Amino acid sequence: MNSIKYTVSPDVLATKSIRFANFVIDYICILIVGGSVGVAIALLSELTGSYGVYEVLVLNENVVIEYTFGYFLWLLFYIPFEALTKGRTLGKYITKTKVVLYDGSEPTFNEILVRSLCRLIPFEQFSFLGENGKGWHDSISKTYVIDIVKFEAKKATFEGLDEIGRIEE
Repeated sequence: MNSIKYTVSPDVLATKSIRFANFVIDYICILIVGGSVGVAIALLSELTGSYGVYEVLVLNENVVIEYTFGYFLWLLFYIPFEALTKGRTLGKYITKTKVVLYDGSEPTFNEILVRSLCRLIPFEQFSFLGENGKGWHDSISKTYVIDIVKFEAKKATFEGLDEIGRIEE
Protein backbone atom coordinates (compact mmCIF):
# COMPACT_ATOMS: atom_id res chain seq x y z
CA MET A 1 0.00 0.00 0.00
CA ASN A 2 1.21 3.47 -0.82
CA SER A 3 2.28 5.45 2.24
CA ILE A 4 1.91 8.83 0.54
CA LYS A 5 -0.83 10.86 2.20
CA TYR A 6 -2.87 13.66 0.73
CA THR A 7 -1.90 17.15 1.86
CA VAL A 8 -3.51 20.51 1.25
CA SER A 9 -1.82 22.32 -1.63
CA PRO A 10 -1.87 26.06 -2.42
CA ASP A 11 -4.18 25.59 -5.42
CA VAL A 12 -7.11 24.46 -3.23
CA LEU A 13 -6.84 27.29 -0.70
CA ALA A 14 -9.55 29.94 -0.63
CA THR A 15 -8.50 33.18 -2.31
CA LYS A 16 -7.94 36.45 -0.45
CA SER A 17 -11.18 37.85 -1.87
CA ILE A 18 -13.16 34.82 -0.68
CA ARG A 19 -11.50 35.08 2.75
CA PHE A 20 -12.47 38.78 2.86
CA ALA A 21 -16.07 37.87 1.91
CA ASN A 22 -16.08 35.30 4.75
CA PHE A 23 -14.91 38.00 7.16
CA VAL A 24 -17.53 40.54 6.05
CA ILE A 25 -20.40 38.03 6.20
CA ASP A 26 -19.31 36.73 9.61
CA TYR A 27 -18.77 40.27 10.93
CA ILE A 28 -22.31 41.23 9.91
CA CYS A 29 -23.56 38.12 11.75
CA ILE A 30 -21.58 39.11 14.85
CA LEU A 31 -23.13 42.60 14.71
CA ILE A 32 -26.59 41.03 14.49
CA VAL A 33 -25.81 38.74 17.44
CA GLY A 34 -24.49 41.73 19.42
CA GLY A 35 -27.58 43.77 18.64
CA SER A 36 -29.81 40.86 19.59
CA VAL A 37 -27.99 40.42 22.90
CA GLY A 38 -28.36 44.16 23.55
CA VAL A 39 -32.10 44.02 22.83
CA ALA A 40 -32.48 40.92 25.02
CA ILE A 41 -30.65 42.63 27.90
CA ALA A 42 -32.81 45.74 27.51
CA LEU A 43 -36.03 43.70 27.46
CA LEU A 44 -35.00 41.63 30.49
CA SER A 45 -34.03 44.78 32.35
CA GLU A 46 -37.36 46.39 31.55
CA LEU A 47 -39.32 43.28 32.53
CA THR A 48 -37.47 42.70 35.80
CA GLY A 49 -36.95 46.34 36.74
CA SER A 50 -33.28 45.60 37.37
CA TYR A 51 -31.06 47.75 35.17
CA GLY A 52 -27.60 46.77 36.50
CA VAL A 53 -26.51 44.62 33.54
CA TYR A 54 -28.10 47.05 31.07
CA GLU A 55 -26.22 50.01 32.57
CA VAL A 56 -22.89 48.12 32.59
CA LEU A 57 -23.07 46.59 29.10
CA VAL A 58 -25.28 48.93 27.08
CA LEU A 59 -25.15 52.42 28.61
CA ASN A 60 -21.57 52.30 29.88
CA GLU A 61 -19.01 54.24 27.84
CA ASN A 62 -16.03 52.37 29.28
CA VAL A 63 -13.85 51.24 26.36
CA VAL A 64 -12.48 48.24 28.27
CA ILE A 65 -15.98 46.91 28.90
CA GLU A 66 -16.98 47.53 25.27
CA TYR A 67 -13.94 45.65 23.95
CA THR A 68 -14.40 42.83 26.45
CA PHE A 69 -18.03 42.45 25.45
CA GLY A 70 -17.06 42.58 21.76
CA TYR A 71 -14.37 39.90 22.24
CA PHE A 72 -16.88 37.76 24.12
CA LEU A 73 -19.33 38.03 21.21
CA TRP A 74 -16.54 37.27 18.74
CA LEU A 75 -15.66 34.06 20.61
CA LEU A 76 -19.33 33.22 21.18
CA PHE A 77 -19.80 33.31 17.41
CA TYR A 78 -16.68 31.56 16.11
CA ILE A 79 -16.03 28.79 18.65
CA PRO A 80 -19.44 27.09 18.61
CA PHE A 81 -20.02 27.73 14.91
CA GLU A 82 -16.71 26.26 13.70
CA ALA A 83 -16.69 23.48 16.32
CA LEU A 84 -20.24 22.27 15.70
CA THR A 85 -20.30 22.68 11.91
CA LYS A 86 -16.95 21.03 11.20
CA GLY A 87 -14.97 24.17 10.46
CA ARG A 88 -17.60 26.34 8.84
CA THR A 89 -19.30 29.62 9.66
CA LEU A 90 -22.17 31.27 7.83
CA GLY A 91 -19.65 33.08 5.61
CA LYS A 92 -17.91 29.80 4.80
CA TYR A 93 -21.24 28.13 3.96
CA ILE A 94 -22.09 30.91 1.52
CA THR A 95 -18.64 30.89 -0.13
CA LYS A 96 -18.37 27.06 -0.08
CA THR A 97 -15.19 27.01 2.00
CA LYS A 98 -14.18 25.29 5.23
CA VAL A 99 -11.36 24.96 7.74
CA VAL A 100 -9.16 21.86 7.53
CA LEU A 101 -5.82 20.61 8.80
CA TYR A 102 -2.75 20.02 6.63
CA ASP A 103 -3.93 16.54 5.61
CA GLY A 104 -7.48 17.73 4.83
CA SER A 105 -8.98 16.34 8.03
CA GLU A 106 -11.38 18.21 10.28
CA PRO A 107 -9.84 20.35 13.02
CA THR A 108 -10.35 19.31 16.63
CA PHE A 109 -12.06 21.49 19.21
CA ASN A 110 -8.64 22.55 20.57
CA GLU A 111 -7.51 23.74 17.13
CA ILE A 112 -10.77 25.66 16.69
CA LEU A 113 -10.30 27.19 20.15
CA VAL A 114 -6.73 28.29 19.35
CA ARG A 115 -7.89 29.61 15.97
CA SER A 116 -10.69 31.62 17.58
CA LEU A 117 -8.52 33.01 20.39
CA CYS A 118 -5.90 34.10 17.85
CA ARG A 119 -8.54 36.27 16.15
CA LEU A 120 -8.36 38.48 19.25
CA ILE A 121 -4.71 39.41 18.60
CA PRO A 122 -4.57 43.16 17.90
CA PHE A 123 -4.28 43.94 14.18
CA GLU A 124 -4.77 40.25 13.29
CA GLN A 125 -7.01 41.23 10.37
CA PHE A 126 -4.01 42.93 8.74
CA SER A 127 -2.06 39.65 8.74
CA PHE A 128 -3.89 38.79 5.49
CA LEU A 129 -2.04 41.52 3.63
CA GLY A 130 1.02 39.28 3.27
CA GLU A 131 1.98 37.37 0.15
CA ASN A 132 0.22 34.12 1.00
CA GLY A 133 -2.98 35.71 2.35
CA LYS A 134 -2.88 33.53 5.43
CA GLY A 135 -3.93 35.09 8.72
CA TRP A 136 -2.22 34.61 12.03
CA HIS A 137 -5.20 32.61 13.26
CA ASP A 138 -4.48 30.16 10.42
CA SER A 139 -0.72 30.03 10.92
CA ILE A 140 -0.74 29.69 14.70
CA SER A 141 -3.48 27.03 14.74
CA LYS A 142 -1.95 25.26 11.70
CA THR A 143 -5.27 25.29 9.85
CA TYR A 144 -6.20 26.11 6.27
CA VAL A 145 -9.33 27.53 4.66
CA ILE A 146 -9.96 25.63 1.47
CA ASP A 147 -12.32 25.90 -1.49
CA ILE A 148 -14.44 22.76 -1.01
CA VAL A 149 -15.07 22.12 -4.72
CA LYS A 150 -11.37 22.35 -5.66
CA PHE A 151 -10.34 20.39 -2.58
CA GLU A 152 -12.76 17.49 -3.16
CA ALA A 153 -11.82 17.26 -6.86
CA LYS A 154 -8.09 17.23 -6.14
CA LYS A 155 -8.46 14.75 -3.28
CA ALA A 156 -10.54 12.40 -5.48
CA THR A 157 -7.88 12.59 -8.18
CA PHE A 158 -5.16 11.89 -5.63
CA GLU A 159 -7.02 8.89 -4.20
CA GLY A 160 -7.78 7.62 -7.73
CA LEU A 161 -4.11 7.78 -8.65
CA ASP A 162 -3.27 5.95 -5.43
CA GLU A 163 -5.53 3.07 -6.56
CA ILE A 164 -3.69 2.62 -9.88
CA GLY A 165 -1.62 -0.53 -9.81
CA ARG A 166 -3.19 -1.83 -6.60
CA ILE A 167 -3.98 -5.54 -6.81
CA GLU A 168 -7.40 -6.66 -5.63
CA GLU A 169 -7.18 -9.18 -2.80
